[in-house]
Amino acid sequence: MTVLGEAAISVAGLGKTYRLGALGERPSTAAAAAIQWLRSTGKAKYTLFDALDDVSFEVPQGEALGIVGRNGAGKSTLLKLLTRVTAPTRGRIELRGRVGSLLEVGTGFHPELTGRENIFLNGAILGMTRKEILRRYDEIVEFSGIEKFLATPVKRYSSGMYVRLAFSVAAHLDTEILAIDEVLAVGDAEFQRRSIAKMREAAQGGRTVLYVSHQLQTVQALCTSAMLLDRGKLVYSGTVDGTLQAYRDSFESFALAQSEAKNRPGNGMVRLSRVAMDDEFVKSGDDIAVDFELPPSKKLIGTYFVSMHINNDQGSVIAQCDSRLVGKWFDPKEENRGRLVIRDLWLKPGVYTVDAYVCQAGVLDAWEGAWKFEVLPDLPYPEFAESSSIEKGLVFVDFEYGKA
Repeated sequence: MTVLGEAAISVAGLGKTYRLGALGERPSTAAAAAIQWLRSTGKAKYTLFDALDDVSFEVPQGEALGIVGRNGAGKSTLLKLLTRVTAPTRGRIELRGRVGSLLEVGTGFHPELTGRENIFLNGAILGMTRKEILRRYDEIVEFSGIEKFLATPVKRYSSGMYVRLAFSVAAHLDTEILAIDEVLAVGDAEFQRRSIAKMREAAQGGRTVLYVSHQLQTVQALCTSAMLLDRGKLVYSGTVDGTLQAYRDSFESFALAQSEAKNRPGNGMVRLSRVAMDDEFVKSGDDIAVDFELPPSKKLIGTYFVSMHINNDQGSVIAQCDSRLVGKWFDPKEENRGRLVIRDLWLKPGVYTVDAYVCQAGVLDAWEGAWKFEVLPDLPYPEFAESSSIEKGLVFVDFEYGKA
């Protein structure tokens, strides 16, 4: 048990290096192994990728630390190292206390076991007795709101149900450190609000909270300190306000540099060659169109989908548009030229960026900051008002008032 104010987490010179390349990855099936052998020349060809490099910091007990950064910055990798999901390549981690975590949807629970059985399994893994788990059981069930489904195997849960139960287990079992990745975005708004309140309560009660998120407003509301990761390196650590300002300052320069990156995140089997819009200036409420091009790939087997994210200048994702959601998949043997059209995009005035992703089961290519555009300060409403006077909310909405 640590004393309030003492370091609950100490990290020194932490690094994680992955080998990228067909022979650097272990095939999961005999068929995959055969395909890999046929494609190989008999020599191991791979490149080294530093997901984290020389990261050092301490977190006092009772601190709520926000971890921010662009996709691929190393945030989730850091949490996986701290929660012992994977081992570091180099460096040292000291944890004073047990860790409860909620990382990716699908991790932490046994899919064949029921919700109830998984509650007891997680408690046992943390070293808790059955009596200790039973003392917390009713709180876990009530907070999750899925009591009717506790006798159902979790493999039949929706992602939202899974997150509800997984967060409730992590938050209510007796651990000194609570690590939460951004999977809370899967839940509904009310559950997100209750979860943030629960994490704040945990920190005030002396537990140490690690929280990864792209939602800067949530980080500001919950955290007492923060750090910024950029391409595997710790570039800023300090107050929440200072960290978020450093993130905003780096956002534009990083986005523009990505267009020249030869080693963008992804396995490289297919790469976007072009992402563009007809105009860099749009009005709120207009349709926008994003064109993209992908050359053929001889390496890739199976169709893929494209996902476009629209980000505001705070780094928050305003919209995610996956081609798979509208039944559009692409054949890697063909040269694919496509267009995403977003209807009536009621964005607030400001600068926005487009992130473009190519995906199968994982990410094939991630071109962050592929395009930048500006929404002009014209309100999409019939009556005039200064746009600066409409300061609340992330987007405009199409509304009207009338008699009830």
